[in-house]
Amino acid sequence: MTETKVKRDQFTLEIVKDSLIAIGDEMFHTLARTSMSPIIYEVLDFASGLTDAKGQLLTQGNGVTGFIGMLTFMVKQTLEKFGKEGELKPGDILIINDPYGGGGSHLSDVGLVMPIFHEGELVAFSANKAHWTEVGGKDPGSWTTDSTEIFQEGLQFPCVKLFDEGKLNQALVDIIAANVRFPDLSLGDMWAQVAALRTGEKRFRELCDKYGKDVVMDSIDHLLRHGEQLALKEIAKLPKGTFEAQDFIDDDGLGNGPFHVQVKVTITDDEFICDFRGSHPQVLGPVNCSYTALVSAVRTIFLAVTNPSQDVNDGVFRPLKVIADDRSIFSAERPAAVSTYWETMLYGADLVWKALAPVVPHRLNAGHLLSVCGVVLSGIHPDTNEPFLIVEPSVGGWGAGDGLDGASGQFCIGDGETYNVPVEVAETRYGIMVEEYSLRTDGAGAGEFRGGCGVVRAYRAMSDGQTVTATFGRHKFLPWGFNGGHDGSRNEFVIVKANGEVAGPFGKCARFPLNKGDVVRLMTATGGGYGNPLNRPAEKVAWDAKNGYISVEQARDIYGIVLNPHTFEVEGVTPQRQTAKSEERA
Repeated sequence: MTETKVKRDQFTLEIVKDSLIAIGDEMFHTLARTSMSPIIYEVLDFASGLTDAKGQLLTQGNGVTGFIGMLTFMVKQTLEKFGKEGELKPGDILIINDPYGGGGSHLSDVGLVMPIFHEGELVAFSANKAHWTEVGGKDPGSWTTDSTEIFQEGLQFPCVKLFDEGKLNQALVDIIAANVRFPDLSLGDMWAQVAALRTGEKRFRELCDKYGKDVVMDSIDHLLRHGEQLALKEIAKLPKGTFEAQDFIDDDGLGNGPFHVQVKVTITDDEFICDFRGSHPQVLGPVNCSYTALVSAVRTIFLAVTNPSQDVNDGVFRPLKVIADDRSIFSAERPAAVSTYWETMLYGADLVWKALAPVVPHRLNAGHLLSVCGVVLSGIHPDTNEPFLIVEPSVGGWGAGDGLDGASGQFCIGDGETYNVPVEVAETRYGIMVEEYSLRTDGAGAGEFRGGCGVVRAYRAMSDGQTVTATFGRHKFLPWGFNGGHDGSRNEFVIVKANGEVAGPFGKCARFPLNKGDVVRLMTATGGGYGNPLNRPAEKVAWDAKNGYISVEQARDIYGIVLNPHTFEVEGVTPQRQTAKSEERA
């Protein structure tokens, strides 16, 4: 078979295309299995994948949906800085966490980029991005709720070479080790990222050796075109027009706020335009997000609306346009604080979600907990007298939709398919005891289909001198219900002192002191409801009450169902429910 025939062989193009996707998956598993920090190997707070030589995303193995698209920006910043002939060489690895450019998120999310060469020609990049437990800064865990500029938040890596033609920049490694509180964890994760990059490089070069570079390049074009075609096909099915939504971000962690944000979503035959202009300017506290982060958030909801099962590549996102004002809370510029950027970034996704849910209810449900509900808990382990650090997100309730109740105890849209640190790992590695881990059955989010439950997770300090920092957005502005469904409950946390005193509830708090016996009680939101609660079938209301999701009083007052408080059998309906049913029949 000649080279020309191979290029035109659709089967070969598909095989190579699927091989590229498999490389992304192998890179993902390599990083997960070799990392040092629970937030990577347990929570999966990272992403890895390949781009072409222009920085166009080809494949991405993803734990965190909020990183969709950030690898592209990392590579493109690398090309801007080192794009001249001969500046990038085999064996180079760049390190980058610049939030306002390629880094995109906050300093804790450290990215590595490796150019891939075949027979001396730059053909692709392998890249990954992972949350380091520590990058220095004024607070343990590096992210905090009361920083006012980027310089307080840790080490900045402005796209510099970690490896130069395969030679380690030891001076840079020494600087990292001297500036982070847990150098073994941070450097261990760095080496895991290096291993994943080299895995991607090896596999991509093997692909070029097996099929020829030209065939692989043709397959890349095929992959990107195919992604674009699938996206356009799905956009054609959506309602056309302009759809708007607005909301408020609670505060910036420093007492300022709330902050108005808005979007106009315009859908045409071949474009999906999200215009955030008119949203609040960037603020003093660390809830600002960069344009890169906004784009990644919008990409997530764009996939949910068009084709949730689609493997991601830059072709898929060619019809998507994202617009924001300069120096807005959605497009912050240096030196704005960004360490809890996700509190705003996720509003980017949620606003599009809220605007489109009424017109595509088969794809989008009611509002969910939205916030990452991040927690940093630090102190001295009582058994080892060594410092420990918990850095983790929290799960909560998702909204109900047309025909289904909301999911309970799930991570927010920005975290995607990630995981909690298991109770056993937390109690072994850290100086705490997990007092409670249960569903939060507050009965909020009522509807014909009810919102999913949040959770209660409580940590008891086992030593003196601990501190907790947490950011629970949607503390003041609740997960929204629609089509008659009620709003959900708020995210919040309290501190129960050993003497019984209670501090809170809080939405954000930095470095709250804890001593032995004090309990941090974290409570996440119940999702919004869908449809009029008076239309929920009586047998479902009875089942909810019997299983503790709602009380007998809530069954009567919200759903109009009178239950026997002992057997939970239906004894009747309220006049309000009778009236509603009569009006419905009329």
